[in-house]
Amino acid sequence: FFFLMIRRPPRSTQSRSSAASDVYKRQVSTQSTWGETATVRTEMLVEDPANVKPKAEEIPKPAPPKDEDSDEEEKDDEVEAGEGADGAKGDKKKKKKKKKKKVKLTVDKVLTPEQLAQIPKERIEIIKKVLGDMPIKRERAQDNSHFRNLGSWKEGPTLQTNPPTIPVDFQFPDRVFPIGQIMEYTGSNMYRTTNAELKEKDRIAEEHYTHLRKAAECQRQVRKFTQSIAKPGIRLIDLCEKLEEMNRHLVNENGLHAGIAFPTGCSINHVAAHYTPNAGDFTVLGPDDVCKIDFGTQVEGRIIDTAFTVAFNPKFDPLLLAVQDATETGIREAGIDVRVSDVGAAIQEAMESHEIELDGKTYRIRSVKNLNGHLIGPYHIHGGKSVPIVAGTGMNDKMEEGELYAIETFGSTGKGYVWEEGECSHYMKDFYAQPRAIRNPRAKGLLKHIETNFSTLAFCKRWLDRAGETNYILALKHLVDDGIVNPYPPLCDVKGSYVAQYEHTFLLRPTCKEVLSRGEAVSYTHLTLPTIYSV
Repeated sequence: FFFLMIRRPPRSTQSRSSAASDVYKRQVSTQSTWGETATVRTEMLVEDPANVKPKAEEIPKPAPPKDEDSDEEEKDDEVEAGEGADGAKGDKKKKKKKKKKKVKLTVDKVLTPEQLAQIPKERIEIIKKVLGDMPIKRERAQDNSHFRNLGSWKEGPTLQTNPPTIPVDFQFPDRVFPIGQIMEYTGSNMYRTTNAELKEKDRIAEEHYTHLRKAAECQRQVRKFTQSIAKPGIRLIDLCEKLEEMNRHLVNENGLHAGIAFPTGCSINHVAAHYTPNAGDFTVLGPDDVCKIDFGTQVEGRIIDTAFTVAFNPKFDPLLLAVQDATETGIREAGIDVRVSDVGAAIQEAMESHEIELDGKTYRIRSVKNLNGHLIGPYHIHGGKSVPIVAGTGMNDKMEEGELYAIETFGSTGKGYVWEEGECSHYMKDFYAQPRAIRNPRAKGLLKHIETNFSTLAFCKRWLDRAGETNYILALKHLVDDGIVNPYPPLCDVKGSYVAQYEHTFLLRPTCKEVLSRGEAVSYTHLTLPTIYSV
């Protein structure tokens, strides 16, 4: 702030009333805070842990949004006239205080009538229940300091509220969604960066990229929301259902064209993967738990698959850092014509260079040898090729141009090997299952529901309950026994051990590697904004 003083004329030429009306004029200089600019190609949005302001000329400053949730008072200065030459005391005047009327933001107030008309009323009511009494603000900042090894979201320009209420399509009506982290090829593939023919291939595939980037943008915003509610004491079933309803809302769920890619995983401690609560399971997230949040979003079958680990106790820091290091190593080593076995060897080396001390005992952190990253195909979460996270697997497949991969790594304080254990919740129709006659009418009806609503995407029992399906257990077993539907029970290491997981999805474009699931969750379509790591 700075002030500009208006010089008063001599007292002899000034009446008391005019003297009383003299005030200081204020000029307020507002300065918006921006995140940091990443040192990568300017076409992308990349999360970056640093915090450097970009040059003012690089990014035009948008008008700051109205804060409708503010109850601040606007106060004018009290002006007191001095005593005149004759010693008489001047009048004392007070200007009336203007108070803004407090307006509580709601979903109905954030969205325009035209936007509300495009969303089913049932979904609006569901998202209101999900948000409950959470205050809705027009800000990007979010404090994640209660998590271990997880950054906070910094303040800056935003098209979204916090918590999120605006579907991604409404934020980007021109369908120009943020680009993920761009990693240029090195070595023998360096020529790809500037090759004109390969650039034309990129241009032709733009519609495919648009589907992926929309799913990625939705997924990032859901991830941020999840981080705001994942706290000790929350029931895991509530966490999963709120996450999934927010996912449906932001992606503007539309049958198989857009929606959730697979059930939300929230595996705890020694359970590594494939656990989501069934109805009646009221497991609570505790302050000493290590919880893997694994979820996905799909648009026209293009799937974005990511995971991060929630922990609150600092004793788990070495485990989380080891697994994150291994995931980053896998992403860095991956590329066109790279053998997946070489990526696995690099991941294991990074992972097992770490150790952790728990309760006075030191453990070497092990890569879970029978869990892998994977190729992703349209409506096919595990698309055929696997990316191991250990060496010596004998997998000699090469990564190829145009392929979409999820690099996910699991680090364990246990044996580094998992097996199926516990009640099954995840199911998926076999991608290669051939049509066949089903004599059981109940199983036949259930299969029709699965094909209509999930196709070959994974689903869980909670989703059948949500759709109104009843008495389906025997019918589901019939489909499993016939090999039409595959079950995926929880995967566990030894009890008492802890497993952490991190995962990102990237695309091997002709000219570069794009880590789609990276990037800030809020931005302007017409700007290349700096971003910061949140996962």
